Amino acid sequence: MAIYLGGQTATAKPKLDELTPRQIVEELDKYVVGQSAAKRAVAVALRNRIRRQKLPAEIAQDVLPKNILMIGATGVGKTEIARRLARVADSPFIKIEASKFTEVGYVGRDVESMIRELTDVAVDMARQSAFEEVKVQAEQNAEENILDILLPPTSFNYESEIDASDPPANRTREKLREQLRKGELDERLIEIDTQDRGNATIDFIGGQGMEEMGVNLKDMFGNLFPAKTVRRKMKIGDAKPYMIRDEQERLVDMEQITRNAIRKVQDSGIVFLDEIDKIAGRESTGNPDVSREGVQRDLLPIVEGTNVNTKYGMVSTEHILFVAAGAFHVSKPSDLIPELQGRFPIRVELESLTVEDLKRILVQPKNSLIKQYQALLSTEGIELEFTDEAVSKIAEMTAEINLQTENIGARRLHTLLEKLLEEISFLGSELEVKHQVIDADYVSSRLDGLVENRDLRQYIL
Repeated sequence: MAIYLGGQTATAKPKLDELTPRQIVEELDKYVVGQSAAKRAVAVALRNRIRRQKLPAEIAQDVLPKNILMIGATGVGKTEIARRLARVADSPFIKIEASKFTEVGYVGRDVESMIRELTDVAVDMARQSAFEEVKVQAEQNAEENILDILLPPTSFNYESEIDASDPPANRTREKLREQLRKGELDERLIEIDTQDRGNATIDFIGGQGMEEMGVNLKDMFGNLFPAKTVRRKMKIGDAKPYMIRDEQERLVDMEQITRNAIRKVQDSGIVFLDEIDKIAGRESTGNPDVSREGVQRDLLPIVEGTNVNTKYGMVSTEHILFVAAGAFHVSKPSDLIPELQGRFPIRVELESLTVEDLKRILVQPKNSLIKQYQALLSTEGIELEFTDEAVSKIAEMTAEINLQTENIGARRLHTLLEKLLEEISFLGSELEVKHQVIDADYVSSRLDGLVENRDLRQYIL
């Protein structure tokens, strides 16, 4: 499910097929500062997906996604752009490091595992969406089940047959229903039968496609292992979620959910392949990392389009969008094998962050670091206020340290802010002054020693 921060309501969320590339960029601007070229590239790629779905089937089949290669230093927004794009599109999304893969024949993960993980994400999304659709009915069923436990239905007797218009049992049941809805019965103990959700699995070591897969015995043998029910004694307030969940599972069709999930993976799945520069390079004598080119060759059919076997069925990767990213400090994109270079026709270079960019990152995004710290400390009654001069000072210090040591972009802001607010966070609710103003002098007193001490700076991220 897409998550929208800052109090946006579902009614305010525009429909995906109505979003123009300009509007997609505006959505990304709420979370990512700068990098307009990369935002335009991913916005066009997403819009082309929407356009493809409106084409006749025979034409749509041949319209392949234009995979994107992002080139830029760490901490400039590559991952965040891809993650926010997936949320805007409400698409199945995974981020995975290319350096985790090894060539078939070596011990390690094979490239097909990322498609299996993407399918798992899609099934979870489809299941949760289906659960939301039947939630009202499931709550009603769970309520009736609780009332049946509190007031077991009895067989018809002569009195109820004579006065069937309003039997005492019905009146009692409605009184219990009213108390249940008000929460007056939440502390009463009842016994319920609920499904045991512990899955029997087997972990396979080695073998293509079997590492980490943890094959589910229920999926392999079907009804050989029927759902096991466990009898639990618990309070009604605690029992409700269990009973609602069981009812949701009874009301949804898992086969239909799986089909929808596979369709969504194939039509709108997004794979963010990070650290692709770590597998760049050709084989050379004496190189201990001898499987790098092999990993690239294994990636070729996945990126171009093939069928991958998952526990939910075959998944075609032909229309999955692949967004690769790398810093390319040591290697360069041309070090990738030509066949893989051709699978990423769109290349965008992300710019290094300036002092002005760092200032905007601190305050502009809806989930900016300063807003996060203000929200965290407000839980203990502390009002945190940053002056403009303090924000400028933090940004300048971050840029200076990035310039003199390793440039890790906006990630260094995390370290400096944590160091800056360490004392306030430590004291927390013990502070007598609840309104804390962070100005330029306070920033200097807390961080000047860190910036000036070259030896200490080597140990600060």
